[in-house]
Amino acid sequence: MMVGKRVAEVKPRSRRYFLPITFTPLIPIDIASIYHGPLPKRLALCTPDTKAAILAVAGDLNTLGFGLRLSDLFRSHDAQQQAHLDFVQGRKKAFSPAAGGSMHEAGRAMDIDLSSIGVPLAKFWEIAAARGFTPIIDKPDPKRSESWHFDCRGSHDLVYRYAASGKAGTVAAPYTQMAQSGIAAIGVVLDAVQAQDVAFLQAGVIRLGGDPGKIDGVMGDRTTGSLKDLGADMDAPAAWMDAKLQASFTVEYGG
Repeated sequence: MMVGKRVAEVKPRSRRYFLPITFTPLIPIDIASIYHGPLPKRLALCTPDTKAAILAVAGDLNTLGFGLRLSDLFRSHDAQQQAHLDFVQGRKKAFSPAAGGSMHEAGRAMDIDLSSIGVPLAKFWEIAAARGFTPIIDKPDPKRSESWHFDCRGSHDLVYRYAASGKAGTVAAPYTQMAQSGIAAIGVVLDAVQAQDVAFLQAGVIRLGGDPGKIDGVMGDRTTGSLKDLGADMDAPAAWMDAKLQASFTVEYGG
């Protein structure tokens, strides 16, 4: 299934991977939408843990006599870049980051139809939080832009917290580095990094508690040292990382 620019299929861009790597899968979801039916197939993809969380939130609302409709879920690399250009050029009011900076690209962000939920936004925040969702704004104000956006961060929240602590520098915002981690995990190209395989390792190290610095795709001393500190097999670091991530975050792989 083509869901974006899969790294293994972008050889001319030199975004090489140490193989084998098991990417976090994107799977289809059947969920109501603002489009007078299910969410369109090009959008109706997400990680297994995100799917479970969405369906749980929908079930919670159904119990209360209401529903959940989505306006957006997954965006491919190109779709995200187009959304960014639409914002920059004034065709779209809500902010959209450039490709490589949105959790939509990781299959971990949903935009909801606020008119469908039937409860105050503050109450929805409680329901969503109990199922693993984090709002992108700091107060439940339905009049604010992005009040409809919620992230299922999973283990990538560890990257956000790591970057927010200052350990990853200031080149990219904590949210951006979290999105980069989620995008690398599903195997979609990150334009901002020098080597995709190294970015995958750096994000994985952070998720496992290591300290590689920023996610930039550069295999420097700090990244190498962090891998060694975690006990990585330096002859096959990606295969080692693959196994560790699957064992540590089973639910994200559908286990």
